[in-house]
Amino acid sequence: MNTVRLGIIGMGNIGKYHAEYLQNGDVRRAQLVAVCARHTGALECYKPLKIFDDGEQLIRSGEIDAVIIATPHAQHVSLAIAAMKSGVHVMVEKPIASHKADALRLIEAHREKPDLVFGAMFQMRTEPRYLQVQNLIRHGELGEIVRVNWINTDWYRTEAYYASSDWRATWKHEGGGVLLNQCLHNLDTLQWLCGMPARVRGFCQLGRFHHIEVEDNVTVYLEWPNGATGTFVSSTGETPGTNRFELIGTRGKLVMENDKLTFTRNADDMISFSKSADRGFVKPETTTEDVPFENADKPHVILMRNFVDAILDRKPLLVPGEEGVHSVELANAMVFSSLLGRTLDLPMDADAWERKLHQLAAESTIERHVVPVTSSDDFASSFRK
Repeated sequence: MNTVRLGIIGMGNIGKYHAEYLQNGDVRRAQLVAVCARHTGALECYKPLKIFDDGEQLIRSGEIDAVIIATPHAQHVSLAIAAMKSGVHVMVEKPIASHKADALRLIEAHREKPDLVFGAMFQMRTEPRYLQVQNLIRHGELGEIVRVNWINTDWYRTEAYYASSDWRATWKHEGGGVLLNQCLHNLDTLQWLCGMPARVRGFCQLGRFHHIEVEDNVTVYLEWPNGATGTFVSSTGETPGTNRFELIGTRGKLVMENDKLTFTRNADDMISFSKSADRGFVKPETTTEDVPFENADKPHVILMRNFVDAILDRKPLLVPGEEGVHSVELANAMVFSSLLGRTLDLPMDADAWERKLHQLAAESTIERHVVPVTSSDDFASSFRK
């Protein structure tokens, strides 16, 4: 095989974006041959591509070697498992599943088909700003991490956004709100850089700013195995929002905000300095520097090029699909902790949350009247679902 024949299941905002760059030839050795959506009338513009209204029919058609799954969250696992059973390589949009138990089922299905390539679309890992942070951590320049703070409240969404599709902001079809949809990239990046926390205490408000049943305003306390602590704050109802990421280590502080990354270095490790100082009100000298970076050029494209290279050349994936379980677990645990009113130890009980999720879906009383969003919404500029 010299070319990977690709299909896309789910032609909403992100599916259309994937189709656009694939048709533009941005991914060498890949050919988009088929698209799939429930309502095929909107897909006429993609002819002469093959058009399907059923994802599993596309998977079984023999037309594709690999598939991008960009459907509502609740369909990700069943479609991905169907693809693997049919010998089709899989790239799953975030999240890989609505909840941890389903994510583990998908990972187990891939273990039974290890020769297939299973990737997850976490394109923030290709961004040079986060690669710079990772490099500083790995080389010990930050020292031991002691505190993490991430305020990302620049996810403002209107009622029209939630009314645009009947799956949005529902326990049954989405499995959560701002944490599982908007913030999942942040949660993936957080654990990718710092590792998984050991304990989580969530304070989540359900439908605080919108007529929805899931969380749209959250504040979370985190604790890592080494004793490091942190907070994670997000909302889809707050404007003007903030995106400020702080990492504090024993050798300094990294701050990312307003497209700028600043590193304030301690001349000495703060703990060692404290133990050796002979005065009470001194502290290590510091120097502050800007850490330069450029924005990634089409980060989704970078991951898809890597996906194709993994299929054709067996190159390692930048984001193996199995790693998608971590962000799902964090999102689930934050909400579950809040509903229980107590701190949760990680790893969390996946089965317990699955039972609670089914209960929440069954008890839902919110009715949604779908109103299409106008075409003026510029998805391509934000790359957000």
